[in-house]
Amino acid sequence: IPTPASFQGQLRPYQARGASWLSFLERWGLGACLADDMGLGKTVQFIAFMLHLKEQQAIEKPTLLVCPTSVLGNWEREVKKFGPMLQVLVHHGDKRPKGKTFAKAVQGQDLIVTSYALIYRDVKDLQSVSWQGLVLDEAQNVKNPEAKQSQAVRQLQASFRFALTGTPVENRLSELWSILD
Repeated sequence: IPTPASFQGQLRPYQARGASWLSFLERWGLGACLADDMGLGKTVQFIAFMLHLKEQQAIEKPTLLVCPTSVLGNWEREVKKFGPMLQVLVHHGDKRPKGKTFAKAVQGQDLIVTSYALIYRDVKDLQSVSWQGLVLDEAQNVKNPEAKQSQAVRQLQASFRFALTGTPVENRLSELWSILD
């Protein structure tokens, strides 16, 4: 895909290929595990992909992005820096909307960013929304298929599912299976 006109920056060639690959897989209803090394720009590749969807008027519902609590602010800043056209809502903190208030808050948003720490606690609220996409950043956080957060993630329905990780396999092949599941 061409770099979206609304992308604020310049993609390196491998990042443009990564965004194109995500677009190809999403178009065919396939999931993806984008496993570039740390620091190579998985975040900007995903932002470019989302901007492509927006420019194609293909965003029909919000996408849920789950990440470690420590990078919630990074995601918000990176989206505002590289894709300011995207409507982003960070779902975190003790004042976060719940129940029907949550369902109303996500309407009109392109991207909802939440943490692995909340995915299990808020699974009922998250299940109440029809998601276009489910994206796991630092997806090695679901490498244990028996963990509550891994089980909660599997309960969420979405049209596409992406895993972003720099470390898809640390010790066992079963960890990669859990991420891909």
